[in-house]
Amino acid sequence: MPETLGSAGMVGPAISPPEHLLPPVSVYPERHDPKHHWLDPVEATVLHAVNRLSGPFRWIRLRRLARRADLLSGHFADLSDKALAEETSKIRQSLRRHGMSDRTTPLAFAIIREHATRTLGLRHHRVQLLGGAAMLDGALAEMETGEGKTLTATLAAGTAAMAGIPVHIVTVNDYLAGRDAETMTPLYARLGLTVATVIHGLDPDARRRAYMADITYASNKEIAFDYLRDRVRLGGPPRNIHMKLERMTSDDRGGLVMRGLHFAIVDEADSVLVDEARTPLILSRETDASAERVWAEQAHALADQLTEGRHFKRIRDERRIQLNTAGKRHLEDLGLRIGGIWENRIRREQAARQALTAKLMFHRGDQYLVKDGKVVIVDEYTGRVMEERSWSDGLHQLVEVKEGVEVTSRKETMARMTYQRFFRRYRRLAGMTGTASEVSGELWAVYKLRVVKIPTNAPVRRTALPMRIFRTEEEKWREIADRARTLSDNGRAVVIGTRSVVASEAMSECLTAQGIPHEVLNANEDAREAEVISLAGLPGRVTVATNMAGRGVDIALGDGVEAAGGLHVILSERHDSRRIDRQLEGRTARRGEPGSTEAMLSLEDPILDLIQGSVLSRSASVGPLRGLLAHALFRRAQSRAESAHSKARKMLLDQDRRLGTILAFSGVQE
Repeated sequence: MPETLGSAGMVGPAISPPEHLLPPVSVYPERHDPKHHWLDPVEATVLHAVNRLSGPFRWIRLRRLARRADLLSGHFADLSDKALAEETSKIRQSLRRHGMSDRTTPLAFAIIREHATRTLGLRHHRVQLLGGAAMLDGALAEMETGEGKTLTATLAAGTAAMAGIPVHIVTVNDYLAGRDAETMTPLYARLGLTVATVIHGLDPDARRRAYMADITYASNKEIAFDYLRDRVRLGGPPRNIHMKLERMTSDDRGGLVMRGLHFAIVDEADSVLVDEARTPLILSRETDASAERVWAEQAHALADQLTEGRHFKRIRDERRIQLNTAGKRHLEDLGLRIGGIWENRIRREQAARQALTAKLMFHRGDQYLVKDGKVVIVDEYTGRVMEERSWSDGLHQLVEVKEGVEVTSRKETMARMTYQRFFRRYRRLAGMTGTASEVSGELWAVYKLRVVKIPTNAPVRRTALPMRIFRTEEEKWREIADRARTLSDNGRAVVIGTRSVVASEAMSECLTAQGIPHEVLNANEDAREAEVISLAGLPGRVTVATNMAGRGVDIALGDGVEAAGGLHVILSERHDSRRIDRQLEGRTARRGEPGSTEAMLSLEDPILDLIQGSVLSRSASVGPLRGLLAHALFRRAQSRAESAHSKARKMLLDQDRRLGTILAFSGVQE
């Protein structure tokens, strides 16, 4: 049997399914875009309700599959390594021949479980068997943080790959893709499967080899752009004639890198499928940087002539500028005076709006940082820097001029699409995350993904303390510092969660002023992320962290911390999404450990800007009513932010659909 080498360093037998079970070599498998109809929202609502009603019956089936796999595990545990390898080969052949069914899937789960025990020293719990079954059934498994989602995914991925289905495991960044692939490669090797990783910087040949593996780990950004580049090369949807011409005319270096969209398992699915869905995927080429500087400076000069209230207003929850009639007329006078491109109404109004957005709504330490003389975007959901990304439509260049750094080239769009449209094209789609219930309706409407809540292996021992609200930000930081000192003196580990780099540094200054030793984890310190996280659970440790500590990390408790009460998480600000708050809360009380959380907020917190001036906002400062009304105020602000983001995602998907329809007339889909 031939041997192949996966990029993760694993060597194993390369198994090919029977020819009659494979699609023709000229086909690039993917699901076609659904045709839009005005009744689609009604249909989605009805089907979502039907799915909720049928949930108990599906749950019974999943429990039956997990129970059968649990029973079969005892048989495989008694086998020698040689006998287990022979059984693995038989199960693999059965999966190739008969596909994944209620008969073959429990066998596959049981054999994967036994191999994991022997190679990794990890044995899948019953609840992980349930999670694997849910994903293989095309659902999103909602599992509490610390319940072992990475190990759970091996059940669905290993079973599908043994059945001859290429699997993509999609993570939120390159680090997690590489880490998970390296950790799980020994297990997949025992199953006779190859593993590879796609990370930033790989050349086309290496990417092509990686996608030929049975299981490929990659970040959502890398995998989506590889697909978009393939579509550009094909000039549209991958039809048979395109694929045949591609095979005849391309050399090894110039061909497609992917082999279709078969099965994707999306880790941290709410982040990838919902949060990231607000940003379109744009494949571009660069313009002249010097010309961009001239344009951006002139755009700022135009914006400086406009007055808020008289010429425009800020729509805070949507983070955009709206010009009024007076503003448009004033811009027209300015444009005619300057001449050139500014005589064009659409160009000058868009430039002025973008310049005002850069000036008034994008702030250093919140949406971006300046590192090494460059503007670097900060992911507002994870707190991580995104070195390779830039804002579109000239916004990035406008921020660069605002900060007085070198102006870079603008990206001219060659092709674009949305994450919603991309992931809907997988023939099979599944996912896992700790927070999905809040967006279950959207996940079904967009991706036809059901959310299945998986119980924990051990009871959750997390204590949520009452919310505390302070009048000013200064008072809040001071009280949080006092709270952190008390807890750390008692042997607890403390994590203080902040929403932005600016807030984390303000918290750090307050702790320093009070002489409290601590570590800071934010986008400025991302190189030390692994080190800071590894020490955050030690007795008396105080760590200030942005949202980057919320996903894909495990804070291990040091000696004595569990006995003292475990890790305590303080939320110093509310995020735009309740799911992000839950992610941070989920850093504590994992796997049955004790732990606690509390929110300590102020009436000057940025999220309250979204409802500035409301009756509720003014009433919240009244002494006797402050507590009750402030609680309602934060709930309203968060709800409004979530609604605005959901609306933005829906608008982006609608625009993408309309653009696709327009381009289809020219024979080009993206």
